Amino acid sequence: MKEIKKVAIIGLGAIGSIYAVKLHAQKPESLRVIVDKPRSERYKKDGLIFNGQRYDFNYALPDKNAEKADLIIVATKSSGLADAVKNIEGYVGDNTVIIAPLNGITSEEVIAAAYGWDKVLYSLFIGHISTRRGREVSHDGVGTIVYGEADNSVISDKVAVVRDFFITTGIDHIIPEDMLAALWGKFMVNVGFNQTSAVLLAPYSVFHECDKATGVACKLMGEVVALAKKAGIKNTDKLIEASMDVVRAQPADAKSSMLQDVEAKNQTEVDMFAGTVCELGRKYGVETPYNTVFLDIIGAIDQRNSIRK
Repeated sequence: MKEIKKVAIIGLGAIGSIYAVKLHAQKPESLRVIVDKPRSERYKKDGLIFNGQRYDFNYALPDKNAEKADLIIVATKSSGLADAVKNIEGYVGDNTVIIAPLNGITSEEVIAAAYGWDKVLYSLFIGHISTRRGREVSHDGVGTIVYGEADNSVISDKVAVVRDFFITTGIDHIIPEDMLAALWGKFMVNVGFNQTSAVLLAPYSVFHECDKATGVACKLMGEVVALAKKAGIKNTDKLIEASMDVVRAQPADAKSSMLQDVEAKNQTEVDMFAGTVCELGRKYGVETPYNTVFLDIIGAIDQRNSIRK
C-alpha cells in the first residue's frame, strides 16, 4: 500500500479533537476535518478551543467528488456513526484505510458493511479521559491508539502503512497480537465503569476508594466475560483485572464520557453498552440482568434529560 499523506477526520469530540490537533500541528495541509454545513459555519466562526488555544482546521463538507484520503479516522459518537459512514463516501478511494476508535465493539462491522473489510482496521483509544465543555476540549496528552487486524501475529501491509504514519507523526500506538481481546477489554471498561459512573454521578476517585461502586461495575463486566467466552474471545479470565488496571490509571478527578454526557444533558451511549450486552445475551442465551436494569435506568436518565434540555 502507498504511504499515507492525506488524512480525513470526521468527529471533533473527545478523541477526534486530540488527533486533529496533533496532525494540524505537523501537517496542516494534509488534514481535512469533514463536517456538515451547520458545523462548518459554526467552527469557522468560533473555532475549536483545545487546552485553551483556538484551532482552525481545514474543514471539508461531505462531497462525493472529494479528493480521496489515504487514512480516515472516524471519531463521532455512536449515534453519529451512520451519518459519518455516509458522509465519508467521497473521501474513500481504492487505497483508503479507515479506523474508528469509538466505544463499543460494532463500529468496524458497520463501516465494513459499507466499504469492505479490505479498507477497515479494528481500533480503540486508551488513555486519560478528555473533558469537553461546549466547544472547549481539554486533555493532558496521555493517550494511545490500539489498532490492527483481528490477528496481528503477522503484520499486514495495511497495518504497516498506518504504523509508519503513526511513527512519522509521533502518535502513540500499540499493535496487539490479539486485537479482538483488546477490543472486548475496552468494551468491558465502558460497560462496567462508564455506566456505573453515570448512574452514581461518580468521578474515577469513587472507584479508587469505594469497593461497593467497583463491585457494581464488576457485576456488569461479569456479564461481558460470559458473552466474550461465547464469542470465542481468548484469555477472558484476564479481562476484568485488565479493566481494573485501566481505571486505576485514570486521574481521580476525571469523569467518564458517559458521566459527562449525563451532566451536559446529552444522550448517552447506553445502547452501545448495555444495549449491545443485552442483544448479545439473547443471541448466545446468556442472562444479562444487571445490564438489563442499567439499560432501563440510563434510558430513563436520557429521556429525562431530553425533556429538560
